[in-house]
Amino acid sequence: MRLALLCDDAPPSAADVEISSLAYDNRLVVEGTLFFCVRGYTRDGHDFARDAVAQGAAALVVERPLNLGVPEVQVRSVREAMAPMAARFHGDPTGQLQTVGITGTNGKTTTAFLVRALLEAAGRQTGLLGTVKSVIGGVEHEVLRTTPEAIDLQRAFADMLDAGDEACVMEVSSHALTLHRADAIHFAAAIFTNLTQDHLDFHETMEGYYGAKRLLFTDLAPRHAVINVDDPYGARLAAELAPARRAITFALSHDASYRAGAVETGLDGSRFSVTAPDGVFELSSPLTGRFNVSNVLAAFATARALGVDADVAIEAIAASGQVPGRFESVSEGQDYAVLVDYAHTPDSLENVLTAARPLTNGRLHVVFGCGGDRDRGKRPLMGEIATRLADRVIVTSDNPRSEDPDAIIQEILVGSGPDVEHEVDRRVAIDRAIATAEPGDVVVIAGKGHEQGQEFEGGRKIPFDDVTVARESLERALAGSR
Repeated sequence: MRLALLCDDAPPSAADVEISSLAYDNRLVVEGTLFFCVRGYTRDGHDFARDAVAQGAAALVVERPLNLGVPEVQVRSVREAMAPMAARFHGDPTGQLQTVGITGTNGKTTTAFLVRALLEAAGRQTGLLGTVKSVIGGVEHEVLRTTPEAIDLQRAFADMLDAGDEACVMEVSSHALTLHRADAIHFAAAIFTNLTQDHLDFHETMEGYYGAKRLLFTDLAPRHAVINVDDPYGARLAAELAPARRAITFALSHDASYRAGAVETGLDGSRFSVTAPDGVFELSSPLTGRFNVSNVLAAFATARALGVDADVAIEAIAASGQVPGRFESVSEGQDYAVLVDYAHTPDSLENVLTAARPLTNGRLHVVFGCGGDRDRGKRPLMGEIATRLADRVIVTSDNPRSEDPDAIIQEILVGSGPDVEHEVDRRVAIDRAIATAEPGDVVVIAGKGHEQGQEFEGGRKIPFDDVTVARESLERALAGSR
């Protein structure tokens, strides 16, 4: 593709330069690449431009002149320029791909899985981009981050179209919105699940965090805005969008376009009624907990807005299975429950423990930790929540990254108290909770969910899966009881 077709600001003398690929990583440059010199927090792409040219870059997108002997497109922000140019390069794929974006602190993954299931039940082959995995043309792929960089995103959308996908459901992180990764996407619908404390190491304040999430509904202008008005920030967002546009709202406790009632939830799932603009419907889901009822409501409301028949949606919700690492039940035939959940924020931990309490005929145990190099302010808050809502708390390591695991635990204990059990070895902590659980108890293992490894200093990562570790512990506990 000619450079002039990619960028309106291309130098006239370079308008006919042929571009064969796009890259923001100099290690991925091949002959004919347009290289984007993106400034990051620790590295500046301009410093790698010379190597990119040596690798065959045909042109550069820069914020300052480099004079390296190839055409340069100078822009105010390389990061802002990347998404529109990537969309052009790939033929603006979301102009044809019905795209649903989901943002919020908690519930994004479960809601994404549900929306995809509903669209596929309606006969629309649907791709997925999220925290657990991506799915393109029915083929699953591993993911590195919730929302990829703009070049990777637009290439994925194009691949979906080529593979026969008609729609895509994607999680949209606040980082991605702030860093312009999601720019140039045509959203058919956007969902706001909730907003609670997280990522304040990046956004600094809750107002900054909210402002980032809000961009999906203002700057990116989805055709349908689907918003949880049980959440105070969601109620604020819906009010701020009016009267220019009316949001589709959902709630369990407030008036909304889609409101759940008569909620019953247990280990076998949830049942509830939904009062919707076109009638009252009875829904049944294998997902348990009131927070999952909210996720189901979001998916149901979105699917209906996109033209999915109510009966098709209801049947698909009833047939949907567990989402990996999201209140996932681990059973080896024991007479107590073991649940694995990704809960790694104060609100999500509170939701999970609140949902687990009615399932408990005995004691509620929780094993959890907090990640290193992330928002430290939430550590004592999570300690307090765990101590208040569970009968037994074992504080352990999560992903300590560059921090001392014992120091992280001590910050959690500020909120939970020094007498709470703590064990830095996560495997030992899980084993201890399961080995001492009694009939009717519930053991919640929180924080890592679907993750397949533990991250330590220097980028070292060891294999670790809470579900697998819990299953191994259960096998040992059951073998010892025979």
